[in-house]
This record gives sequence, structure tokens and C-alpha cells, in this order.
Amino acid sequence: MSEYVVQTYQLSKHYRSRIAVDKVNLEIGRGDIYGFLGPNGAGKTTTIRMLLGLIKPTKGSISIFGKDLQKEKLAILRKVGSLVEYPSYYGHLTAYENLEAIRCILGVPKSRIDEVLGIVRLSKEAKRPVKGYSLGMKQRLGIAAALLGNPELLVLDEPTNGLDPSGILEIRELIKEMPKQHGITVMVSSHLLSEVEQMATKVGVIRDGALVFQAPIETLRQRSNSKIRLIVSSPDNALQTVLSMGCRAELRDAELLLDHVSDDIVSDVVEQLVYARHAIYRVEEVKKSLEDIFIEMVGEGTSL
Repeated sequence: MSEYVVQTYQLSKHYRSRIAVDKVNLEIGRGDIYGFLGPNGAGKTTTIRMLLGLIKPTKGSISIFGKDLQKEKLAILRKVGSLVEYPSYYGHLTAYENLEAIRCILGVPKSRIDEVLGIVRLSKEAKRPVKGYSLGMKQRLGIAAALLGNPELLVLDEPTNGLDPSGILEIRELIKEMPKQHGITVMVSSHLLSEVEQMATKVGVIRDGALVFQAPIETLRQRSNSKIRLIVSSPDNALQTVLSMGCRAELRDAELLLDHVSDDIVSDVVEQLVYARHAIYRVEEVKKSLEDIFIEMVGEGTSL
């Protein structure tokens, strides 16, 4: 069996002259929380719809659980739960009644309803009509419905969209529990790197339909090259002093930026600047944020 729960090869979707998804090669391992990142309109939802068999690819192939989606669609999708865009529900029915309607279609035991309500922490609200739920509660009910069939893969498209901070925290913590407590691999799309970085183990970044980055989240963090920032008197002269020591440095907005070096070298630099009669106002380490890296990947002017 393949080590990947999801693997695509040259996956593409064309709409006449427009290329929505262009030769995407996804690799999602078992137990991953895979953050699928990109600006709005980058091709995230189109890719997800192809993974769920809702639309056909123009080119390429999709393998889920080591099986070809085109050839074994029904067998594969029985083990996949999904929440694409906003969940659908009957507002006049309770959460329990909504899930009962889905349970009858799936043919799973009735006890599974209580199980999934417990997982999404809605047990105490199970008998309330859903029309009185907050947006965050409705999202959790949507995830409960996606979990009803005991899936091995959970696909969530922008699950925190429109939620307040407490609702975002609830969904994030819920997603983080899936691999550890329930053995479920998760693919979650978002246009917010700051949100995904708090729960993902691996990320893929899509821009204009093309996958421009795919690696463990730690690899993305390592790209945030840190520097040492010194705020000193006479920064132009201070730069010459630092360069004469063989250190790589630059001036930016009257601040001296030193390429990241050992603590001993930082100490030597400060000592030499003081010896040269510079006043040292501040010494600190600065890192490029993950949001900055994301903007570099997807381009300026995109929606974040």
C-alpha cells in the first residue's frame, strides 16, 4: 500500500481557456494535518472538488488510499468525510435529528450519532433546533456529519471562514485532535497562513492553480532567515566597522542588520562598536514571519 493517503499526479482542470488547476502533485501522508494554502481563487476548492469526485479532472490522476479514484470511486469515498464551504442542515430540526437523517443514508449504527456529537462537543446542545446555533456550532455540526461514516480521511474547505476568534480556536483544537485521538488524516484548506501554521504538520501552497511549495511546516519555518538588528548611533560608520570584521551586514531604515551569527560573534560586534564609541540602543533577533514568506510565494496584492 502507498505511504500516501492522497497522491495526485499532474492534476489539472481547465475551463475553456482558463486553467483553474495546473499539474498539481499533492502528497498527503497518513496521520498528516495537511494545510492547503493559497489566496482566494487560487484553485483550492477546485482541487478539493476533484479529490471528492464532484468534478472530473481535465488531465492527471488521483490516488486515495493507494487506489485510483476514477476506478474505485464509491469504495474510496465511503472512507472520506468532507465539509466543503458551509454545511447544509435543516434549521427546524435538532442536531441529533439532522445527523439521524444522514445516518439512515450511510447505514451506520445509531450509537455513532452520540459518538460524533461528543467528538465535536455538541452533546449538551443535541436537542436544540439548529437554527438557534452560532456559526461556530453549525461548523462543528458539519464536521460531526463528516465524521459520521467513520472516515479515514477528513477534507475541510475553509472550515474557519467567517468565525469569531473563539469559534476559530474551537475548530482548530478539534482538527488537531483528529490524527492523535481518532487516527484520521486531515486536509484543511485556508487562505490564512497564521491559522494553518498552528495546526498543520505539512503544507502545500497553491498560486494561480499551480503548487509552488509542499513540505513539512518546519521546512517553511526554516525559510524565515533570522537576522540580528542593532540600533546604534551613526549607523553608516557602524556598518563600516562591522564589515571590517568580516561580517555580512546591511543598513535598512537606519537600522543595522547582521546576518544571523553565533552569540560569541554578536558579543564581539557589540564590543567593537562600543570600542569605536558608538552608543548601542538595542540588539535583537528578528525573523521573517511566515506571512511574509507566504506573500513572497503567492505574490503581492493577494487576499490574505
